[in-house]
This record gives sequence, structure tokens and C-alpha cells, in this order.
Amino acid sequence: MNVTVYSTPTCPYCKLVKKFLTKHDVAFTDIDVSADAKAAEAMIKKTGQLGVPVVDIDGKTIVGFDEEKLKKALGI
Repeated sequence: MNVTVYSTPTCPYCKLVKKFLTKHDVAFTDIDVSADAKAAEAMIKKTGQLGVPVVDIDGKTIVGFDEEKLKKALGI
């Protein structure tokens, strides 16, 4: 499973997503969109959203921290 989190260091919901993934032993790549303009552009193209967090799970995107959607997408 390929999991990518688009986040910023100051976003409290980003921290919750990463804590949730870590708690469930889900390996993920964390991309700081405040420091990587190309990644921010890619995130916006994928979702049409400017807000973070955005979680990409095998091409399926979840915007924000939605524990139920994350569990479903991850099969938890």
C-alpha cells in the first residue's frame, strides 16, 4: 500500500493524521507542502483543495482528518 500525506508543520489535523497512521503501523511518506511548491501544485491538481492534510492511499485521496474514511481506505 502506498500512502502519502501532504501536510504542513503547523497544521494540527496533519499531526492527527500522522499520529493515526503511526498508531496503526501504516508506513507513509510525509510531504511538507509549505516547503515544496511542486508538491503543493501536485496536491492541488489531485484534489482541487488548498487545505491540508491530504492523504493519498493508492491513488484515492482523503482531504482532512476523517478517521472513518481512513480506516475504510486502509482496511482497518
